[in-house]
Amino acid sequence: MMADEINFDGLVGPTHNYGGLSTGNLASMQNVGGVSNPRAAALQGIAKMRMMVRLGLRQGVLPPHDRVHIPTLRRFGFTGTDRAILQQAWRQTPRLVTNLASASAMWTANAATVSPGADTADRRVHFTPASLAAKFHRAIEPQFTGRVLKCMFREPNHFVHHDPVPVGGRMGDEGAANHGRLAARHGQPGVQIFVYGQSAFTQGQGGQFDARQSLEASQAIARQHQLDPQRVVFVQQSRQAVDAGAFHNDVVAVTNGGVLLFHEQAFEDPEGAIDQITAACERIGVGPQFLKVSQNVVSLADAVKSYLFNSQLLSMDDGSMTLVLPVDASENATVKGWVDECLAADNPVRDAHYLDLKQSMRNGGGPACLRLRVVLDGDQQGSMGGNCLVDEALCDRLSAWVERHYREQLSPEELGDPKLLEESRAALDELTQILNLGALYEFQRTT
Repeated sequence: MMADEINFDGLVGPTHNYGGLSTGNLASMQNVGGVSNPRAAALQGIAKMRMMVRLGLRQGVLPPHDRVHIPTLRRFGFTGTDRAILQQAWRQTPRLVTNLASASAMWTANAATVSPGADTADRRVHFTPASLAAKFHRAIEPQFTGRVLKCMFREPNHFVHHDPVPVGGRMGDEGAANHGRLAARHGQPGVQIFVYGQSAFTQGQGGQFDARQSLEASQAIARQHQLDPQRVVFVQQSRQAVDAGAFHNDVVAVTNGGVLLFHEQAFEDPEGAIDQITAACERIGVGPQFLKVSQNVVSLADAVKSYLFNSQLLSMDDGSMTLVLPVDASENATVKGWVDECLAADNPVRDAHYLDLKQSMRNGGGPACLRLRVVLDGDQQGSMGGNCLVDEALCDRLSAWVERHYREQLSPEELGDPKLLEESRAALDELTQILNLGALYEFQRTT
């Protein structure tokens, strides 16, 4: 069946800031306390969506979460008006406010894991919001993420929505950032690759940073999504990659069509991973192509710093593939050299586009972090709710909306400013009208 892969990008929220909340994410740790530019960040994200539209690709958008998240502050015992609660919390525990002001939901690769109908037993698209239990500022996201997905993909004949995997200890699920799929075409049956960092029931591996994705969470999603076990592969990410700052697998590997592009040190057992993936692909008649980047060509450190593998690998109408990379990759001579050689080699990758996403990159999120891939056939697309499929006109409206509502600069000290909360909510209230999503936010339902 004919189907499109639609990349749903997260709009950067009005509270985009450098809180340094993500241990194991080198960029986040290095830029803590810096002055951010929410307006530029959001416009850079919209520019990426606009470029995808101009390439002839299907593009969608997901709204930001409400931040600072006052309902969570209420659960911490603060009372009074929303304004008073924020002021009290900022005086008493500013670090808590910083966590609840994070705009991290912009990285929708962590929003959920999605399986297309071509792979599921009931032929419906399955969604499981990520629990994101490893980091407190992200662990508050799943409830609203689920609400958004149910609002947009609401027709039960086409879509199934699951609860996040239960959490506790090392039982973590970080969404599609640790998930890939190989198929001859997007609408045909594929092999789903789940990459995990460790088992939830074993002792830690003793590395510098914690692995966030558990094997058991990945297995649970595969079961919930009714996937054929013969077309599912579970692969362990290497400890080297985690400790180098590859907190998610999409920092060291990316899939598209029948291609897996990965760093030599991405997986704990790379030869075993290739053998498993090859065997699963052969069962459905797909000949996988493995584009391995050797350590002696691009070091793991350069791969993480440049976000070479956090690119989007996209199928074009002529059968070729295009890479969408952060401009940071072009500024690294070694990485740029590899990309140039790749484009000239005998493989499907024929073009590359470099985008300025530096506001996101300074918090550790590149092009692939900003998107959630959803494969939909025509009927499924036709049943979608809201106005969340992007064209040039919607890009124009969103850009104008950002210009009206977003601050040009934001320092960490401003996160406790009640005016920022009011500005953010005014922006989100207007956005739900632009995207035709109704009373999506809690503050819209209680005021």
